[in-house]
Amino acid sequence: MKKTAVVAFGGNALLRGTEQGTVDEQEKNAYDTSVKVLELIKNDYNVVITHGNGPQVGNLLLKNEAGHEKYKLPKMPIDICVADSQGEIGYMIERQMRNALNDHKVDKNCVTLVTQVLVDLNDPAFENPTKPIGPFYLKEEADLLSKTNNWQFTEDARKRGWRRVVASPQPKAVMNNAIVKELAERGHIVIAVGGGGIPIYKHEDTKYLEAIEAVIDKDLASALLAKEIGADALYIVTDVPKAYINFNTPEQTALDTITVAEAKKYLEEGQFGKGSMGPKVKAAISFVENGGAVSVITTESELQKENCGTRIVK
Repeated sequence: MKKTAVVAFGGNALLRGTEQGTVDEQEKNAYDTSVKVLELIKNDYNVVITHGNGPQVGNLLLKNEAGHEKYKLPKMPIDICVADSQGEIGYMIERQMRNALNDHKVDKNCVTLVTQVLVDLNDPAFENPTKPIGPFYLKEEADLLSKTNNWQFTEDARKRGWRRVVASPQPKAVMNNAIVKELAERGHIVIAVGGGGIPIYKHEDTKYLEAIEAVIDKDLASALLAKEIGADALYIVTDVPKAYINFNTPEQTALDTITVAEAKKYLEEGQFGKGSMGPKVKAAISFVENGGAVSVITTESELQKENCGTRIVK
């Protein structure tokens, strides 16, 4: 049987740091990233694509506020905004992936699944919001928005500004994981778990499913999905070619192939930012510890290269 790779697109796969986020920009980025993913397909992998939504869902929430203030439109909760962004981003990736397949004469189908993910209502994350969403702000802007909307903000680890943070509970189960597995094993490209999935929880007594205000980390959700479908590799696509220790210092060192034990050691030392590289490394560790062969952290431009990125193995 063919191997399966889950490829987690970071926000930069659609929206780069200096861009405004126009449709033309995002579609071009989606096409360029899709072309790089084709290299995995040509190397005989079945592929499942997941993606982030931090900038997009943040923008949707801003539109929420503006529409409510100016036109008295009802505000939509975060789970609805996550669902909106899944449809929006999944549509762009799917269409551009189809264009890339056509241009490179690869005969594959591609499908997007709007995906719900179960979380625990008692997860301590609800008491300590840490997940950055939306654009970067100056400190003064963040303070004003915090007072006006009762939002919480934190400064970016790379000093790019201040971002809103929301609760980010641990993903417990991906709904429809069996369908993702079946479609992937049949050779179809599946786009799922967008933005970490739409967070829902199950009432213990009635088993009734209900939404909850949160944004699940897409790398942790991607690692969970990769485990649930028995994937062989997890690729986490971000804006740096490798993970680094002593990042942004004269002693900065790129990591090539490291073991789970080494990755855990660096995490304990605080080498990876909590809102940036930290969750990616944790997701990579989780996947390998739960049966995956390798996790790779790299940029989309490096995907086509053999032994690209930082590779975490047992």
